[in-house]
Amino acid sequence: MFKKLFLAFALAFALSTGAAMAADKIDINTATKTELQSLNGVGDATAEAIIEYRTQNGPFLRVSDLEKVKGIGQKKAEKLAESVTVSKAE
Repeated sequence: MFKKLFLAFALAFALSTGAAMAADKIDINTATKTELQSLNGVGDATAEAIIEYRTQNGPFLRVSDLEKVKGIGQKKAEKLAESVTVSKAE
């Protein structure tokens, strides 16, 4: 009985932690300049470039599309991928 209760609790905790981790990611399709600047390695110019890119080209389809933004290369996009997500285009 105790083992089943413990397993149920552990599963519930794992699921809630995973949801919280996903919720902590910043959506690059909707983020404000301030939200983008909260990301490690994103300053004023990079945040503006991300917003300008999505304004001119539409929403990002995948996180790797950040490489198309002026000033963001493959390595920087890979580092940002841990902290960002993209919303589904409607």
